[in-house]
Amino acid sequence: PKINGMFAFSIYDSESNTIFSARDRLGVKPFYYYWKDNEFEICSQIKPLLKDKQINEEAISIFLDCEYIPSPYTIVQDVYKLPPGNYMEIDVNSNTKTINEYWNLKDVETKDISYEDAKKELHELLKDAVKIRLQSDVPIGSFLSGGIDSALVSSIAAEVSDTKVNTFSIGFDDPKFDESKIAEQYAEILETNHKTTICSPEDALNLIPKLIDVYDEPFADSSALPSLLLNKVTKSYVTVALSGDGGDESFMGYPHFHRLMKHKFIIDIPYPIRKFLAKPRLLKLFGINSHRVRNALNTNTRTDFIENIFSRKGFLLKEKRQGWMRHYQGFKTWSNSFLQKAADLNIKLWLENDSNVKVDRASMAYSVEVRSPFLDYRVVEYARTLPMNFRYEKGRQKKILRDILKEYIPEELFDQPKSGFGVPIGDWMRTELKDEFLSALNNDFLNKVPNLNVPKFRKLLEEHMSGKDKHTAHIWKLYVLSKWYRKYNFL
Repeated sequence: PKINGMFAFSIYDSESNTIFSARDRLGVKPFYYYWKDNEFEICSQIKPLLKDKQINEEAISIFLDCEYIPSPYTIVQDVYKLPPGNYMEIDVNSNTKTINEYWNLKDVETKDISYEDAKKELHELLKDAVKIRLQSDVPIGSFLSGGIDSALVSSIAAEVSDTKVNTFSIGFDDPKFDESKIAEQYAEILETNHKTTICSPEDALNLIPKLIDVYDEPFADSSALPSLLLNKVTKSYVTVALSGDGGDESFMGYPHFHRLMKHKFIIDIPYPIRKFLAKPRLLKLFGINSHRVRNALNTNTRTDFIENIFSRKGFLLKEKRQGWMRHYQGFKTWSNSFLQKAADLNIKLWLENDSNVKVDRASMAYSVEVRSPFLDYRVVEYARTLPMNFRYEKGRQKKILRDILKEYIPEELFDQPKSGFGVPIGDWMRTELKDEFLSALNNDFLNKVPNLNVPKFRKLLEEHMSGKDKHTAHIWKLYVLSKWYRKYNFL
């Protein structure tokens, strides 16, 4: 039978003198290994493998492009990540290794099924995925935001659980980021034991040292901060928690999917015209401020269009280094659907290297086990069999999930703009945390970052701090990198 869940392991066969290793399909659990000069080391953290290692300059460039370091790369040379859905065999006698893929979505074909039948099948599958993850001999709860995914998971958990479910939310004083009030309304309807915790700038500042320690490599998804705080609070009540992670990727929930469709016409414009339209003044005139759209306009070929949507194309670099995308070229051939291509790449890049990393490290930091029903491989595969208009139709994202959720919660309550799980870090940089950021981003550090365009970054930093423009993501990346450099004595 297939293993359903999260795992990373190695088995040594003493008879054949071989080592067999594998990592779960979607990269929920980490797997690092060192391989050089007849020496092989494995670990679930990179820290023990850092001694006497050299910085991987290519990985730094990738980080400044992506905000994370995707597999198989790591921050140091000769240390690698085993890609999700892969297994590795090492023959100790011959000192050789082979890595092969055992799972992907390449051969999953679209079903010929009615919408109502699909909705019923998916609902039952989600119920089973939740039931499996509710099995525990310790207290269990569920994360609950104002979004559809966590609301649906919590709704099903409340329905199938033998006991009253505990739910947990994080809120912010800034209403642009706060979904806690909606989550509290959900909890009231579902009759859960609910706990809301408000995250302040002081909380964020206090968690930054923890952030650098927990995320072994530079990791610049700022929602890691509320994730850490949420798990810290959760640990006081339960040791296992359900989450809605994975729903956005399989059911077209992220805003950039909508922007992709909105700007799909771009790929039909001849390249010379697109290149002209990419001029900053024209973009401002047309109200286009998305880096993804800017990248798309600068795309030379149709093949690279979707790839550019997920990259800032070396925005902070002296020279562009995009060779790392060679590891992700194959995924663009899995489907002829424009939107499905984007979804596949989103799973292979963002979900496996950002979202799952964020959740796993934050939960493990407080010994909380997070289980995600949407990451059940059966759910991921089933979602991909559905016709695209079941998931995205005329701007309505996650259509089928919305229609299932209506059976538990009134639609007018959850049919609201998505806030996401971000933090107002950009505002905090200008106010409460300004001195901290300016101190960390000094020239001693900036001049040691390989391939960084220091004058360009200095200009962005000045624009942001003065309120002239907003460059939160770029500043946060360099700040995280500076703290990592200092912690591991690379300065």
